[in-house]
Amino acid sequence: MSQEPGDEKRLRVEKTWEGFLWSGRFLVLIAVAASLLASLMLFVVGALDIIRALGPFRDFLLGVEVETAELDLVSGVIGAVDTFLIAIVLLVFCFGLYELFISEIDPAKKSGSASFLIVPNLDALKEKIAKVIVMALIVKFFQVILTIKSQTNFEIFLFAASILLLALSAFALQIHPRRPKTVARD
Repeated sequence: MSQEPGDEKRLRVEKTWEGFLWSGRFLVLIAVAASLLASLMLFVVGALDIIRALGPFRDFLLGVEVETAELDLVSGVIGAVDTFLIAIVLLVFCFGLYELFISEIDPAKKSGSASFLIVPNLDALKEKIAKVIVMALIVKFFQVILTIKSQTNFEIFLFAASILLLALSAFALQIHPRRPKTVARD
């Protein structure tokens, strides 16, 4: 089969353009680095929240305004847990993007204990992130509820109903695995 005069030039241009496009995946490194930095910052903020909770803990141990100290302590610790969960979301996002667009993380594969970080596709990454976000929202919800002072019977009912809806959403994320669509062939 003979090639036409313009085919060779067209193939070179196509090959060059495809190489350029393939190299464009390294732009993802910007998001990977930024997510890793943001995750690190939030881990530090969460640790500082725990350190700040030492004040109410000391007050609780000394018996100074025990109810207020206990509420401040629990609220501070729950806030720190929420911050840690968001940091984890960013870390999972960082690892997932790197694995999907750049390369597998060899130390993670060798350790065997990082199976939760293995991301086969973008849908799996979104699913993992959604689960952690729902958990972070549940934790944040409990922190907010702890700070509400007046509680009527209706408010307590709404609180219970809200917890039920959050639990059902977390449960739905667990029982509804995504299955790839299959295409029927003739």
